[in-house]
Amino acid sequence: MSDADTPMVLADKVCKSFGSLEVLKGITLEVGRGEVACLIGPSGSGKSTFLRCVNHLEVVNAGRLYVDGDLIGYREKGDKLYEMSPKDAAKQRRDIGMVFQHFNLFPHRTALGNVIEAPIQVKKQNKREATQRARSLLDRVGLADKADTYPAQLSGGQQQRVAIARALAMEPKLMLFDEPTSALDPELVGEVLNVMRELAASGMTMLVVTHEMGFAREVADQLVFMDGGVVVEKGDPREVLANPQHERTQSFLSKLL
Repeated sequence: MSDADTPMVLADKVCKSFGSLEVLKGITLEVGRGEVACLIGPSGSGKSTFLRCVNHLEVVNAGRLYVDGDLIGYREKGDKLYEMSPKDAAKQRRDIGMVFQHFNLFPHRTALGNVIEAPIQVKKQNKREATQRARSLLDRVGLADKADTYPAQLSGGQQQRVAIARALAMEPKLMLFDEPTSALDPELVGEVLNVMRELAASGMTMLVVTHEMGFAREVADQLVFMDGGVVVEKGDPREVLANPQHERTQSFLSKLL
């Protein structure tokens, strides 16, 4: 396969347990380059756990996960898999941006300070370059005037947009969003979704756990309904939302739409 044909995310029968609790029961999923895939489903269906496996914040117990053709978290020797060292796993993680439900900003750093931190510390960028790029990213998320503001002085929507700028500062090839709007007041949701729309339009590959069905319908290339640790149904978002084939999907959507 040429690079262009290699999916950005390829999950092959991915399983994850916490003790005796099986959270992911063989997830198989493919997300092409530049595609947006939205994961929906009830609480506890494994969506967030799957996202955390994609950037190796959780270790998969079985199956394989590839990002851009690279096996995540493991080295393959012969037919055996060996878990990577934390240092090598962290290197892989650099290329995968993650935006959490709760913004996880450094409270003691300004918006600008939050965005330049990783490029300087992890990528060893010089401060002037990192600052220049951070300012343009804050501008991109509509916060050019908030560069010197601390998180406590920003609204939830503004903090989440800083978190997106911070993830983009590492120039990731893939962005993961774990319910990025669910901790926000309803009137602030739109400003974060607008930034995500712009990102999708610019060709960023995105995997989004969300309850925002309007966003999924409009922006996603693929809608994936998960329940009980399995993919129950997936397909074109408009089709799945308008005419779900599986009764579990029907029942879930009937409570939402």
